[in-house]
Amino acid sequence: MALIVLAIAARPPDEDHAYGHGKAEYFSSGAEGTMIVVAAVSIAAAALNRLLFPQPLQDLGLGLVISVVASGINLAVALVLGRAGRTHRSITLEANASHLMTDVWTSVAVLVGVGAVGLSGWQWLDPVIAMAMAINIMRTGWLIVRRSILGLMDTALPAEDQKLIQEVLAPYRERGLQFHALRTRQSGARQFVSMHVLVPGTWTVQQGHDWLEKLEADLRARLPAATVFTHLEPIEDPCSWEDTHLERTSTTANSTAEAPPAPSI
Repeated sequence: MALIVLAIAARPPDEDHAYGHGKAEYFSSGAEGTMIVVAAVSIAAAALNRLLFPQPLQDLGLGLVISVVASGINLAVALVLGRAGRTHRSITLEANASHLMTDVWTSVAVLVGVGAVGLSGWQWLDPVIAMAMAINIMRTGWLIVRRSILGLMDTALPAEDQKLIQEVLAPYRERGLQFHALRTRQSGARQFVSMHVLVPGTWTVQQGHDWLEKLEADLRARLPAATVFTHLEPIEDPCSWEDTHLERTSTTANSTAEAPPAPSI
């Protein structure tokens, strides 16, 4: 499922999907997160049954060998997938890595539970440890499902990316440019940033265009995965400060902004 979705997400924008196919990743990660939650519930149910009706552990030697080997393989693959997911901003790869890590933690729980029972002779330790691990795994699955839902709902970029955007805009504000209607969203590995840029109305179209080109280049330098949309407006026009989706901004404090010098780019 992850492979199919990644192939879809990698397709370039087309006439029917002008913003690309990146959101397909959220369906895969959401399904995988759901499966993790289901697995955790199954582990908890089995552990509860063992806690209420204790049974002696069987085939410990073979079970431990299989768990250790499987855990080692899953750990290696999960580390590779996790690193690739962070590098390529792929929630599908990150979810796949988390899924494999839940198997690793399950194997760890098996080893700890069996060891605890072997040392103490208390049969109830194994299901109690299993239930604790199931709760941790359930939390992992829920976090993946939550990220997938937020991505499908066009949630804004994370706080650290928002901070980078403001750091880029700060020098332009010092030069007299103003900004509003700033909107961001994540779509799989791609990011989208849009804003209105207010400049002196006496500028030529070429002057405004040159400044916006420089601004967009600076934003892409800090956010390489971002597609940036800018809209040029005259700073003196009250209509420029109104936006139908945001609260109205008073023009009183902004209409006297000093016009920046002509761009030297």
